[in-house]
Amino acid sequence: MRGLKGRIAIVTGGAAGIGAEIVRRFQAEGTKAIVFDLKGSPGLDITDYEAVRKAVAAAGPVDILVNNAGWDMFKPFLATDPAFWQKLISINLLGALNLLHCVLPGMVERGGGKVVSIASDAGRVGSSGEAVYSACKGGIIALTKTLARELATKGVRLNTVCPGLTETGMLEQFMQGAGNPDKLREAYRRAVPIGRLGKPEDIAGAVLFLASDDAEFITGQTLSVSGGLTMHG
Repeated sequence: MRGLKGRIAIVTGGAAGIGAEIVRRFQAEGTKAIVFDLKGSPGLDITDYEAVRKAVAAAGPVDILVNNAGWDMFKPFLATDPAFWQKLISINLLGALNLLHCVLPGMVERGGGKVVSIASDAGRVGSSGEAVYSACKGGIIALTKTLARELATKGVRLNTVCPGLTETGMLEQFMQGAGNPDKLREAYRRAVPIGRLGKPEDIAGAVLFLASDDAEFITGQTLSVSGGLTMHG
Protein backbone atom coordinates (compact mmCIF):
# COMPACT_ATOMS: atom_id res chain seq x y z
CA MET A 1 0.00 0.00 0.00
CA ARG A 2 1.18 3.52 -0.73
CA GLY A 3 3.01 5.56 1.88
CA LEU A 4 3.89 2.92 4.47
CA LYS A 5 7.53 2.21 3.67
CA GLY A 6 9.91 4.03 5.97
CA ARG A 7 7.18 5.27 8.30
CA ILE A 8 7.19 4.88 12.09
CA ALA A 9 4.13 3.28 13.68
CA ILE A 10 3.18 2.67 17.29
CA VAL A 11 0.95 -0.35 17.86
CA THR A 12 -0.48 -0.79 21.34
CA GLY A 13 -1.22 -4.34 22.42
CA GLY A 14 1.09 -5.50 19.65
CA ALA A 15 2.53 -8.54 21.42
CA ALA A 16 -0.25 -10.99 20.54
CA GLY A 17 -3.46 -11.58 18.61
CA ILE A 18 -4.71 -8.84 16.29
CA GLY A 19 -1.95 -6.48 17.39
CA ALA A 20 0.82 -8.93 16.54
CA GLU A 21 -0.64 -9.46 13.07
CA ILE A 22 -0.84 -5.70 12.52
CA VAL A 23 2.84 -5.42 13.49
CA ARG A 24 3.76 -8.25 11.11
CA ARG A 25 1.93 -6.60 8.23
CA PHE A 26 3.53 -3.22 8.89
CA GLN A 27 6.96 -4.81 8.91
CA ALA A 28 6.21 -6.52 5.59
CA GLU A 29 5.43 -3.10 4.13
CA GLY A 30 8.70 -1.62 5.38
CA THR A 31 7.16 0.27 8.29
CA LYS A 32 9.05 0.46 11.58
CA ALA A 33 6.49 -0.88 14.04
CA ILE A 34 7.07 -0.09 17.73
CA VAL A 35 5.10 -2.26 20.15
CA PHE A 36 3.61 -0.74 23.29
CA ASP A 37 2.41 -3.68 25.37
CA LEU A 38 2.29 -4.69 29.02
CA LYS A 39 3.66 -8.07 27.96
CA GLY A 40 7.24 -8.34 26.77
CA SER A 41 10.38 -6.51 27.77
CA PRO A 42 10.23 -3.74 28.59
CA GLY A 43 6.54 -3.77 29.43
CA LEU A 44 4.52 -0.57 29.05
CA ASP A 45 1.31 0.18 30.91
CA ILE A 46 -0.73 2.39 28.59
CA THR A 47 -2.91 3.49 31.51
CA ASP A 48 0.13 5.31 32.97
CA TYR A 49 0.20 8.73 31.28
CA GLU A 50 3.75 9.62 32.29
CA ALA A 51 5.09 6.27 31.09
CA VAL A 52 3.30 6.75 27.76
CA ARG A 53 4.65 10.28 27.39
CA LYS A 54 8.24 9.11 27.88
CA ALA A 55 7.83 6.13 25.53
CA VAL A 56 6.32 8.30 22.78
CA ALA A 57 9.15 10.82 23.12
CA ALA A 58 11.69 7.99 22.76
CA ALA A 59 9.96 6.59 19.67
CA GLY A 60 10.86 9.55 17.47
CA PRO A 61 8.55 11.22 14.93
CA VAL A 62 5.50 8.94 14.89
CA ASP A 63 3.64 8.80 11.58
CA ILE A 64 1.02 6.19 12.51
CA LEU A 65 -0.72 5.28 15.75
CA VAL A 66 -2.77 2.11 16.13
CA ASN A 67 -4.76 2.01 19.37
CA ASN A 68 -5.27 -1.73 19.57
CA ALA A 69 -4.73 -2.66 23.24
CA GLY A 70 -7.85 -3.85 25.01
CA TRP A 71 -9.25 -6.20 27.60
CA ASP A 72 -12.63 -7.65 28.49
CA MET A 73 -14.32 -10.31 30.58
CA PHE A 74 -17.85 -11.39 29.78
CA LYS A 75 -20.14 -10.64 32.74
CA PRO A 76 -23.75 -9.45 33.07
CA PHE A 77 -23.69 -5.80 34.13
CA LEU A 78 -25.50 -6.46 37.42
CA ALA A 79 -22.80 -9.00 38.36
CA THR A 80 -20.01 -6.40 38.01
CA ASP A 81 -18.68 -3.81 40.45
CA PRO A 82 -16.93 -0.41 40.27
CA ALA A 83 -13.44 -1.95 40.43
CA PHE A 84 -14.25 -4.02 37.36
CA TRP A 85 -15.63 -0.95 35.56
CA GLN A 86 -12.50 1.02 36.34
CA LYS A 87 -10.20 -1.67 34.97
CA LEU A 88 -12.16 -1.84 31.73
CA ILE A 89 -12.31 1.93 31.34
CA SER A 90 -8.60 2.36 32.13
CA ILE A 91 -7.45 -0.16 29.53
CA ASN A 92 -10.03 0.33 26.79
CA LEU A 93 -10.62 4.09 26.90
CA LEU A 94 -8.10 5.89 29.12
CA GLY A 95 -5.19 4.09 27.47
CA ALA A 96 -6.24 5.36 24.05
CA LEU A 97 -6.71 8.89 25.45
CA ASN A 98 -3.17 8.79 26.83
CA LEU A 99 -1.69 7.72 23.49
CA LEU A 100 -3.68 10.27 21.52
CA HIS A 101 -2.77 13.12 23.85
CA CYS A 102 0.93 12.27 23.60
CA VAL A 103 1.15 11.42 19.88
CA LEU A 104 -1.17 13.92 18.21
CA PRO A 105 0.80 17.11 19.01
CA GLY A 106 3.77 15.81 17.02
CA MET A 107 1.54 14.86 14.09
CA VAL A 108 -0.02 18.31 14.07
CA GLU A 109 3.39 19.98 14.24
CA ARG A 110 4.66 17.91 11.29
CA GLY A 111 1.49 18.49 9.29
CA GLY A 112 0.15 14.96 9.08
CA GLY A 113 -0.36 11.50 10.50
CA LYS A 114 -2.71 8.54 10.62
CA VAL A 115 -4.53 7.13 13.63
CA VAL A 116 -6.48 3.89 13.52
CA SER A 117 -8.24 2.87 16.72
CA ILE A 118 -9.59 -0.62 17.21
CA ALA A 119 -13.07 -0.40 18.71
CA SER A 120 -15.62 -3.21 18.40
CA ASP A 121 -19.02 -3.88 16.92
CA ALA A 122 -20.03 -4.07 20.59
CA GLY A 123 -19.57 -0.30 20.59
CA ARG A 124 -21.87 0.09 17.60
CA VAL A 125 -24.74 -2.27 18.39
CA GLY A 126 -24.15 -3.46 21.98
CA SER A 127 -23.30 -6.95 23.20
CA SER A 128 -24.81 -8.94 26.05
CA GLY A 129 -22.33 -9.47 28.86
CA GLU A 130 -20.14 -6.58 27.68
CA ALA A 131 -21.93 -3.47 28.92
CA VAL A 132 -18.94 -1.47 30.14
CA TYR A 133 -16.67 -2.74 27.35
CA SER A 134 -19.33 -1.67 24.84
CA ALA A 135 -19.50 1.76 26.48
CA CYS A 136 -15.72 2.14 26.19
CA LYS A 137 -15.69 1.12 22.55
CA GLY A 138 -18.59 3.43 21.79
CA GLY A 139 -16.51 6.15 23.43
CA ILE A 140 -13.57 5.33 21.13
CA ILE A 141 -15.84 5.74 18.11
CA ALA A 142 -17.17 9.11 19.31
CA LEU A 143 -13.71 10.30 20.33
CA THR A 144 -12.32 9.40 16.91
CA LYS A 145 -15.06 11.27 15.07
CA THR A 146 -14.58 14.36 17.21
CA LEU A 147 -10.80 14.43 16.78
CA ALA A 148 -11.17 13.79 13.06
CA ARG A 149 -13.24 16.99 12.84
CA GLU A 150 -10.86 18.99 15.01
CA LEU A 151 -7.72 17.94 13.12
CA ALA A 152 -8.96 17.56 9.54
CA THR A 153 -7.25 20.76 8.39
CA LYS A 154 -4.03 19.76 10.19
CA GLY A 155 -3.43 16.78 7.92
CA VAL A 156 -4.22 14.19 10.58
CA ARG A 157 -6.65 11.41 9.63
CA LEU A 158 -8.38 9.35 12.34
CA ASN A 159 -10.58 6.32 11.74
CA THR A 160 -11.94 3.35 13.66
CA VAL A 161 -11.99 -0.35 12.84
CA CYS A 162 -14.63 -2.47 14.57
CA PRO A 163 -13.92 -6.21 14.59
CA GLY A 164 -16.80 -8.62 14.92
CA LEU A 165 -16.33 -12.14 16.25
CA THR A 166 -12.61 -12.76 15.78
CA GLU A 167 -10.46 -15.74 16.71
CA THR A 168 -8.38 -14.26 19.49
CA GLY A 169 -7.24 -15.49 22.88
CA MET A 170 -9.95 -13.43 24.58
CA LEU A 171 -12.73 -15.06 22.56
CA GLU A 172 -11.25 -18.53 23.06
CA GLN A 173 -11.05 -17.95 26.82
CA PHE A 174 -14.72 -16.99 26.87
CA MET A 175 -15.79 -20.02 24.85
CA GLN A 176 -13.80 -22.40 27.04
CA GLY A 177 -15.36 -20.84 30.13
CA ALA A 178 -18.84 -21.27 28.68
CA GLY A 179 -18.46 -25.05 29.03
CA ASN A 180 -19.20 -26.16 25.46
CA PRO A 181 -16.73 -24.33 23.19
CA ASP A 182 -17.35 -26.42 20.07
CA LYS A 183 -21.10 -25.85 20.18
CA LEU A 184 -20.64 -22.13 20.84
CA ARG A 185 -18.06 -21.77 18.06
CA GLU A 186 -20.47 -23.39 15.60
CA ALA A 187 -23.30 -21.10 16.73
CA TYR A 188 -21.06 -18.06 16.18
CA ARG A 189 -20.01 -19.36 12.77
CA ARG A 190 -23.62 -19.77 11.69
CA ALA A 191 -24.40 -16.22 12.82
CA VAL A 192 -21.84 -14.73 10.42
CA PRO A 193 -23.19 -14.41 6.84
CA ILE A 194 -19.76 -15.12 5.32
CA GLY A 195 -19.76 -18.39 7.28
CA ARG A 196 -16.68 -18.16 9.48
CA LEU A 197 -15.22 -16.24 12.39
CA GLY A 198 -12.81 -13.42 11.68
CA LYS A 199 -9.05 -13.88 11.81
CA PRO A 200 -6.44 -11.35 12.99
CA GLU A 201 -5.24 -10.91 9.40
CA ASP A 202 -8.73 -9.76 8.38
CA ILE A 203 -8.45 -6.87 10.82
CA ALA A 204 -4.83 -6.08 9.95
CA GLY A 205 -5.64 -5.54 6.29
CA ALA A 206 -8.25 -2.91 7.13
CA VAL A 207 -5.89 -1.18 9.55
CA LEU A 208 -3.05 -0.97 7.05
CA PHE A 209 -5.34 0.46 4.39
CA LEU A 210 -6.55 3.22 6.71
CA ALA A 211 -2.95 3.93 7.77
CA SER A 212 -1.77 4.21 4.16
CA ASP A 213 -1.80 7.09 1.70
CA ASP A 214 -4.57 5.26 -0.15
CA ALA A 215 -6.89 6.44 2.64
CA GLU A 216 -5.82 10.10 2.58
CA PHE A 217 -9.38 11.27 1.83
CA ILE A 218 -10.96 9.13 4.57
CA THR A 219 -11.38 10.45 8.11
CA GLY A 220 -13.86 10.08 10.95
CA GLN A 221 -15.15 6.76 9.63
CA THR A 222 -16.09 3.54 11.40
CA LEU A 223 -15.39 0.33 9.48
CA SER A 224 -16.97 -2.91 10.66
CA VAL A 225 -14.87 -5.98 9.83
CA SER A 226 -17.35 -8.65 10.86
CA GLY A 227 -18.11 -10.89 7.90
CA GLY A 228 -21.49 -9.18 7.63
CA LEU A 229 -22.54 -9.98 11.19
CA THR A 230 -23.51 -6.33 11.59
CA MET A 231 -24.44 -4.11 8.69
CA HIS A 232 -25.11 -0.41 8.59
CA GLY A 233 -26.26 1.57 5.57
